[in-house]
Amino acid sequence: MPRHLKKPRRLVADGRVYVWTLRHRHTVLDSGRSADCRQTLTLSPQPSGTGGSLRIVFASGPDRYVPGGAPLGSGDVGFIRGGSLNLHEPGAVRALLDAALARGWQPEERRAVELDGWPLLQAVAAERAGVRGAARPDAEQAAANRQD
Repeated sequence: MPRHLKKPRRLVADGRVYVWTLRHRHTVLDSGRSADCRQTLTLSPQPSGTGGSLRIVFASGPDRYVPGGAPLGSGDVGFIRGGSLNLHEPGAVRALLDAALARGWQPEERRAVELDGWPLLQAVAAERAGVRGAARPDAEQAAANRQD
């Protein structure tokens, strides 16, 4: 049976438990046309009340995509010419959590925090590219650099 997309999911990172949800939202103009599209990933430390939630927001904008589904997958966010993530994948959520922690988010603080997701996505994409690049032998890396 498929998982319900709005049901919170559990993530354990460095011994701490979080639940996370993903929501997609549109702002609609009076004309009925969609003006703004955003994905909001919310991570909440567990048990409830032990810390404030982290909301990572990916708002549509120039050179970015935040689709609500077809032709791209639900949960996909990314740069037109750059990194991308599927926010339904636990590994992507963990990478964003790690990037937020590295930038100073403290899960034990009681207040909710909202962060722009685009700088975090850039950091995650750069780290993933570095990891892939580091795993290549020197000759293969040099060939890849010439193609870029």
